[in-house]
Amino acid sequence: MNPSSQAVPGYTLGQLVTYMLRLGTFGFGGPVALAGYMRRDLVERRGWITEADYKEGLTLAQLAPGPMAAQLAIYLGYVHFRILGATLVGIAFVLPSFFMVIALGWAYAHFGGLSWMQAVFYGVGPAVVGIIAMSAYKLTRKTVGSDWLLWAIYLTLLVVTFVTESEIAWLFIAAGIIGWLHHAPPRWLRKDTLNSLALLNLPMVSSVLGGVDLSLLAQIGVFFAKAGAFVFGSGLAIVPFLYGGVVTEHHWLNDKQFVDAVAVAMITPGPVVITVGFIGYLVAGLAGACVAALGTFLPCYLFTVIPAPYVKKYGHLPAVKAFVDGITAAAVGAISGSVLVIAKRSIVDIPTAVVALVTVLLLWRCKKLQEPVIVIAAAVFGLVAYPLLHAHLG
Repeated sequence: MNPSSQAVPGYTLGQLVTYMLRLGTFGFGGPVALAGYMRRDLVERRGWITEADYKEGLTLAQLAPGPMAAQLAIYLGYVHFRILGATLVGIAFVLPSFFMVIALGWAYAHFGGLSWMQAVFYGVGPAVVGIIAMSAYKLTRKTVGSDWLLWAIYLTLLVVTFVTESEIAWLFIAAGIIGWLHHAPPRWLRKDTLNSLALLNLPMVSSVLGGVDLSLLAQIGVFFAKAGAFVFGSGLAIVPFLYGGVVTEHHWLNDKQFVDAVAVAMITPGPVVITVGFIGYLVAGLAGACVAALGTFLPCYLFTVIPAPYVKKYGHLPAVKAFVDGITAAAVGAISGSVLVIAKRSIVDIPTAVVALVTVLLLWRCKKLQEPVIVIAAAVFGLVAYPLLHAHLG
C-alpha cells in the first residue's frame, strides 16, 4: 500500500466534508479550477493530502468516465476514510450546486427564460476563463516539470483537445503507457521494442442501451446514466453528448433552453455537470432533476470507489508512478486545451478580453483574493456593460 495513505490523517472526516461543502458552494470555474483549488488547499496549504495521493486521484478521474472534479473529490475522501469518506465527500461536493440549479430551474420554468443571464454570463464567462487559465498554469508547472517527454505529451493533448474540442480517452491511456515504457520499462522490454508503440490502437468501445419504450423518468435515468458512464474528462466534455440526446434525439429542450442550461452551470459554483439537474427539472420537475443527477453521478462514484483500493495498493511502484506521470501530463494538457476552447466562446470582444486579462493579473498579484469575489464583480460588470453595449450595437 502507498505509505502516504497509511499515516494517521491530521484532519477529521467532518473537516474534509465541511471543506467540500464550502467548495461546492463557492467554487467557481469548472473542473479545471476546482481541481486546482483542491490541490492548493488540501495539498499545499493544509497538508491533508499528499502530492502522490492527489496525482493518483487526478489520474483515476481522467481514466474513468464521468465528471473529473467530482471523481477527484470522491477519491480524496477515500484516501483516509474509505467508502464512508468517499460517499459523504461526494454528496457534500455536489449537493450545494444541485440545490442552486433546482432553484434556477424553478424560476426559469415559472417566469419564462433567463434574459438577465446573458448579461451575467457576458461578464462571468471571460472571468471564468481567467480563473481556469491560472489553475491550468499552476497545474502545468507543478505536474509537468522539466521532463521533455511529459512536455511532449502535454503539448500533444493540448493541441488535440483544442482542435477536436473533445477529450479522447485512449490518448490518456497511451500517454501513461509511453511514460511507463520510457521511465520504468520492464526488464524483458528492449529499447527497440518501443517501436511497437506505433501499433498501439485503443479505440473506445461505446455501447448504448436499446431504445426501449420507458416512462419519462426511466428514459431520463437511462440517458443520464449513459452520460455519466460513457463520457470522459471534464464537465465540458459532456455538453455535446447532452445536446445530441436532449435536443436532437428526445426533443426535451429546444436550442435556447439548452444554451440557458449550460449558462446556468457556468455561473453557478461546483461541477459544470450539475447542469443535468437543471435539464432534468425542465423536463420532468423535481423528480426529473433528482433522477438526472443520480443517473449522472452514480456511475462516476462507482468508477472511482471500486478501483481505488488497487490504486492505493500499487500506486507507489515505479512503473505505476511512471504511468501516472504520463497520464497526468496528458490530463493537464487536455485541461489547458479546454481553456482555449472556452476562451474562444467567452472572449467575444475587447471588453471581455479585458475582463479575462484583469482576472489573470488579479489572481497573479493578489494571492489571497478569493475567486467568488472576482466572479461576483464580473457578474455586476456584465449586468451593467451588456445592456449598454447591446443598445449601442442595436
